[in-house]
Amino acid sequence: MATINRQPIYAGVDVLARAPSAYLGGKRFGLLSNHTGITRDYRSTIDVSARLEAGKLTALFACEHGIRGERQAGILFEDETEPELGIPVYSLYGKFRAPTPEMLDTVDALVFDYQDLGVRFFTYLTTLIYTMQACAKAGKELIVLDRPNPLGGLSVQGGLLREGYQSMVGGWKIPILTGLTIGEFARLVNAESGMNCNLQVVPLEGWTRNMEFPQTGMPWTMLSPNMPTMDTARVYPGTCLFEGTNLSEGRGTTRPFEQIGAPWMDGRHVAEALNRRGLPGVIFYPAYFTPMFSKHQGAICGGVQLYVTEPEKFLQVRTGLYMLEQIQKMHPDEFAWLPPFKEGSKSFIELLTGSDVVLKTLHEPGAAERIADEWDKEAAEWTQTRVPFLLYE
Repeated sequence: MATINRQPIYAGVDVLARAPSAYLGGKRFGLLSNHTGITRDYRSTIDVSARLEAGKLTALFACEHGIRGERQAGILFEDETEPELGIPVYSLYGKFRAPTPEMLDTVDALVFDYQDLGVRFFTYLTTLIYTMQACAKAGKELIVLDRPNPLGGLSVQGGLLREGYQSMVGGWKIPILTGLTIGEFARLVNAESGMNCNLQVVPLEGWTRNMEFPQTGMPWTMLSPNMPTMDTARVYPGTCLFEGTNLSEGRGTTRPFEQIGAPWMDGRHVAEALNRRGLPGVIFYPAYFTPMFSKHQGAICGGVQLYVTEPEKFLQVRTGLYMLEQIQKMHPDEFAWLPPFKEGSKSFIELLTGSDVVLKTLHEPGAAERIADEWDKEAAEWTQTRVPFLLYE
């Protein structure tokens, strides 16, 4: 079992709070954050920012899940007022997905502090891209407070997003598992896009790329309402692909993304078949659950639960592909990809995987292994692309 790092790890917000004048210098600033913005000593980034004397907090901005993480996935919301501070909370998950010029009128800089997961389809990354574009256009500075990649900074998995498949769950040409911190991601996007955002990253102190989140000793918060634990985070890069199918990905249960199933699924036989594959670092166990909301709400589902036995060997994306292939093979009449949200758009599995390859070929014999091998090649090449933007060893 990994031991907790005894040398303190400090997030960007801790560094900012220690020397705010070095970064704010009397500026009016807006803050994009939520409940995941937390200091090492358990203070909210919102509260810390409101009390800084080196700058004036004039507005808050909220993306998916709301300013305090109070809203479920996909729930749109409008602007509101923060009751204690009396300042506006601008919604970036409603009518607008990026700050408008009017929203930026009262700020000289924006501060961005979200705990990302280092996974392409986590929407905080796409919100960051849109925010960088808005700041570049309006001539505003963007200060990104860096945080650890919970899954470490070494593993890179999954194919690259293809042109034409950009969405909220895939905003840039990166692999599924990025191996980047959110600050490093911002540096990469700023350079590759040529948008020339006035970007400043407040770096972590003490973090190294071989650390998963439990080793940092930092406080864990639910990254979203369906990301309660590190166990969830560890399997999510692979099992999130089931959001593009008619199977439950465990939403509406206490083990989202750790258990996958449907009313028609034979969990015992699927678990046995997957275990025979000998996938590294993971065991599949038959599971039965009843989602309280989302897909198959109120119905008893048969399924499988993933137990990660060796995190350092576990290959999330390859595992997710093999699971999709196995269930599709064993339940060909019941398994289905979800249709596009609207006519003429991409299906959700295409948006999640970044191309149409899985949708069109996974049913073919041996397809999962072929796709995974090709993705591994793309990820290996991209690992070199990211080198100039890395901040930590």
